[in-house]
Amino acid sequence: MMSLIAAARAAGFAALLILGACAQPNAPGDQMAGHLGPLPMEDLTIETAHGVQRFHVEIADNNAEREQGLMYRRSMGADHGMLFDFNPPQQVSFWMHNTFLPLDIIFIGQDGRILNIAANATPFSDDNIPSAGPVRGVLELNAGRAAALDILPGDRVRHRIFAN
Repeated sequence: MMSLIAAARAAGFAALLILGACAQPNAPGDQMAGHLGPLPMEDLTIETAHGVQRFHVEIADNNAEREQGLMYRRSMGADHGMLFDFNPPQQVSFWMHNTFLPLDIIFIGQDGRILNIAANATPFSDDNIPSAGPVRGVLELNAGRAAALDILPGDRVRHRIFAN
């Protein structure tokens, strides 16, 4: 009887190991299992004093997508980002909990104008990063992109969610 129980326990343990192996992300390093995958992509432009900058962004437009954001991502293309859609516009605060990538967080008013930029947000930080007023959108880019492209408060973001 003891050997039958031991065999059952061993089989159960083996099954758990197999289930654990199956729960690995589809693209190693991009997403953790049990979390949202890539979201729909759309084009977005930012008009700066030095020209138009173009990005291909994922759209996070519901609570689950906004809560997940770029958590657990290990990489992102230089011209990629994530646009968080807040409708109606509201005061927001972001953090970097479970976020591996250092990010520039760009807060955008309803008219598409950039209100403020939190440059080089620290990965894994739980510090609050607030908007400078009510926002319709928040754009996350790889850290340093805003400075490299001379993106500044007051610049205009063009995307379907903004009244511009």
